[in-house]
Amino acid sequence: MAALSVYAANLVAILVLVFGLYFPRHRRRDLVVAYLGVNVGVMAVASALLDSAVSAGLGLGLFGVLSIIRLRSDELAQHEVAYYFSALSLGLLSGLSVGPVWLPAILMAVIVAVMWAGDHPRLLSGYRRQIMVLDRAFDNEHALHAHLEQRLGAAVHGLTVLKVDHVNDSTTVEVRYEVPAQLPTQVRPEAEVLR
Repeated sequence: MAALSVYAANLVAILVLVFGLYFPRHRRRDLVVAYLGVNVGVMAVASALLDSAVSAGLGLGLFGVLSIIRLRSDELAQHEVAYYFSALSLGLLSGLSVGPVWLPAILMAVIVAVMWAGDHPRLLSGYRRQIMVLDRAFDNEHALHAHLEQRLGAAVHGLTVLKVDHVNDSTTVEVRYEVPAQLPTQVRPEAEVLR
């Protein structure tokens, strides 16, 4: 009965993680299927391994193998990797649950809460990372920095030059910047709009 409670807690946690956090914020349907499948699959395999004579080390090895296979097959953004490992962790916590029933449930709640806070749209919302291809070859990093700030209209906090092409006169750069806070636009009265 305790195992069923932990499995139920896992299902609630993964549904909240995927349909309450990930999909409303990022809208990638393909990863919804991946997160649900990985979570339930890891939970099932870890549960089966727990009942056999195999050690928990094999379960953690499974965690590593699954992550390597999945992460090598498709390019994922860093926040998607975090959701992927959260789904794996929830599955392992429920499948390898040992000790009192409340412990895995609390750990699952902590994972979901951390993902809610860490991926919240308001957390560091002005900060961006972008790869840009510029139509000019920059050899001077200070000139590049000034050009990017002028072009983006934002404070550049860091840049990494990925490629300078003197033949095609271009520069490829990864830039980390902060967009200025937007002032709310003033709403004109309806009578003024109709004129």
